[in-house]
Amino acid sequence: MANGFQNDPRMLGVLNVDKPAGMTSHDVVYRIRRVTRVKQVGHAGTLDPDATGVLLVCVGAATRIAEYLADEGKAYRAVLQLGSETDTEDASGQVLTQADASHITREDLERLLPSFTGEISQTPPMVSAVHHEGKRLYELARAGITVEREARTIRIDTLTLREFTPGPNATAVLDVECGKGTYIRTLCADLGKALGVGGHMASLRRTAVGGFHVDAAAPLETINPENVLSLMKPPAEALHGFPLQAVDDARRADILHGRAVPTGLADAPIVRVVDANQQLVALALADAGSLRPFKVFSTEHS
Repeated sequence: MANGFQNDPRMLGVLNVDKPAGMTSHDVVYRIRRVTRVKQVGHAGTLDPDATGVLLVCVGAATRIAEYLADEGKAYRAVLQLGSETDTEDASGQVLTQADASHITREDLERLLPSFTGEISQTPPMVSAVHHEGKRLYELARAGITVEREARTIRIDTLTLREFTPGPNATAVLDVECGKGTYIRTLCADLGKALGVGGHMASLRRTAVGGFHVDAAAPLETINPENVLSLMKPPAEALHGFPLQAVDDARRADILHGRAVPTGLADAPIVRVVDANQQLVALALADAGSLRPFKVFSTEHS
């Protein structure tokens, strides 16, 4: 095991990692690089350092599907603390305002939640990776610069109140299912404003990304050279939400050379094309009875 997996053709897939608090997503990628001895490692959607839960880490050629995994719907469990606003909208920031939230009831919050469900407008926080004139907002925030941000339309599929603890600093446990680009700490801050007492996100745990759930995630500290291969999902399985088309060797060769092949599938923007061994050959567009590959994977060594 001393030489690691640098030239091991099996070292290709997606790891469902339970990220601990206190680490950046890049820290997790670095740790997986050390475990696998593979340079080509990346994640499919950043988690803030204080957040925990599902972080998908792609190894080897699986990094080429990271963008599709990042587009998947996500689920979170967040703790909203009422009565105080912070400059980062979470517990890591400086307190800006304080108020007594003793009069806020569970029913008050429950009545508010439907107006924050569906397609809603949200302004990205300053501490975020959104670009502004060539720089990321968090870079400007670190320099003490605040700029106007344009509100964006985001999608919240479900917003459920699980627990409510009343008091001057009332807290609420919320389950959120949402689309890409949703900032849960901004959601918490906006809920606090709507209740008239302010609020911030006290903690966050990502419970799912697409079909990957936190119950099946491997705690980072448990991943080692002995078990890492068994924890990986092949790319074709990781993209299980997309239609599937198996091809024989002749059509596999056509696909690998970028040629369209016939299909009985309905039109779809992304189709997984697999060979007889269920290895991912390509991602293709299904259009008018043809599969047109737009991202090809060599399965020679997989």
